[in-house]
Amino acid sequence: MTNDNVIMLTADETHSGMRIDKLLSACGGEISRSLAAKLIENGSVTVNGKTVSKSCTVNAGDEITAVIPEPEPLDVLPENIPLDIIFEDDYLLVVNKPKGMVVHPAAGNYTGTLVNALMYHCGDRLSSINGVIRPGIVHRIDKNTSGLLIVAKTDAAHTGLAAQIKEHSFTREYRAVICGRLPEKEGTVNAPIGRHPTDRKKMTVTEKNSKHAVTHYTVLEEYDKYSFIKLRLETGRTHQIRVHMSYIGHPVLGDDVYGKPFKGIDGQCLHAGKIGFVHPITYEYMEFESELPQYFRDVLRKIGGGETRQYV
Repeated sequence: MTNDNVIMLTADETHSGMRIDKLLSACGGEISRSLAAKLIENGSVTVNGKTVSKSCTVNAGDEITAVIPEPEPLDVLPENIPLDIIFEDDYLLVVNKPKGMVVHPAAGNYTGTLVNALMYHCGDRLSSINGVIRPGIVHRIDKNTSGLLIVAKTDAAHTGLAAQIKEHSFTREYRAVICGRLPEKEGTVNAPIGRHPTDRKKMTVTEKNSKHAVTHYTVLEEYDKYSFIKLRLETGRTHQIRVHMSYIGHPVLGDDVYGKPFKGIDGQCLHAGKIGFVHPITYEYMEFESELPQYFRDVLRKIGGGETRQYV
């Protein structure tokens, strides 16, 4: 170690063949696996003076350097923002997030987030596993996706919920309006998702540095140029539904990142309508549903020529 922000080490025989991210997280506990991956992605890790990908394996004698940037100080302040709480006990909450609300603070969105609202509602009764920026946040949905997500109040609840997500035993069902008509009424998109090679803010279907991703869909209603569908996530990758629908040529309506904008709404017409899980403390299976929000019903009326259907 040369200073507080730089880790330097030489791989020995016991490290030979080990992935660089695993090696960094195994050396002294100063770098977690997720931090190692982020440092590698940002080009802050070199092997023999050259930047590498996280899939790089090392050989005995390799010189490894990792530069850890100083954490940016950030005070996340409680804000009295109304929350639509579907369920709450001493261990967790199920919240119905409105379209347009960011889940946790990040560059350009330090206030008005779900976390700011949760800190006002819960005080210090939120899990600390994901740090000061994401207290209580077990999983996320995008800013312009509405619907249900779970918030953990205790670390034990957080750990139990995260394990279910990792094991794919977590029920997550969405509703979406997509462009065009699908060839089959039911189907599955099984295509790995990774970071876009040139636009680091986007995800894409790729075999390189990607993760297994599976989305199941069912057509609920067809229109002239659009379809109203139900989707069930088998995995939960970043932007998974939006990427998979774009990949098969039917982007989510209004998705200005993976498709194109739609007049009258900001961002994609996508709603997390059902969530199911085993309570991490009581072990009771729980399932919650959220009705389609007004913006979504307005879109259905618009593309349906003003007709009112049972789901509108």
